[in-house]
Amino acid sequence: MRRFARVFLTLLATALAGSFVVAQEQPAPTPAPAQRSAVQTPILTIDTERLFSQSAFGLRVAREIEERGAALSAENRSIEAELGAEEQELTEKRSAMEPGAFRVLADAFDQKVQDTRRAQEAKGRELSQLLEKEQIAFLNTAAPILESLMRDSGAGVILERRSVFLSANAIDITDAAIARINTALGDGAN
Repeated sequence: MRRFARVFLTLLATALAGSFVVAQEQPAPTPAPAQRSAVQTPILTIDTERLFSQSAFGLRVAREIEERGAALSAENRSIEAELGAEEQELTEKRSAMEPGAFRVLADAFDQKVQDTRRAQEAKGRELSQLLEKEQIAFLNTAAPILESLMRDSGAGVILERRSVFLSANAIDITDAAIARINTALGDGAN
């Protein structure tokens, strides 16, 4: 998840860079007090892991990943049982076969096991990559919402909460960000 935080900060910084260039060219209008949040501070903090994991979007992704992971585990158990039965059958044939012929079957079985293992590991990696892809999509979509929250708070920067040594809880916008993102994105399902 630390990588998620780094990716988040990079994407947010990229998204916000354009805003600051525009802001330098022409002064931004000061929002009316009713548009601002209660805290007026130049620095805000956010817990990006919690932002994703507790948002409707992140909860949907977690459910989907869990379902796919459970299906992959069930598939792995089924394959393991099939390979175990095939190995037992091969072992039983061993005494009735010529050593050379048995070696050919045993090598073919070993190759099948290795190929199957690689295929199943690739499926596991795809699942991890799906999570990463969804996190990046979430951050790309959430960046303008977070930028708006930052502007409404009169802040100039949002820092990762775990990177801050000490801060007042009042500058943490994670809950407010989750609420705004849930309102704007829902669970992000198409």
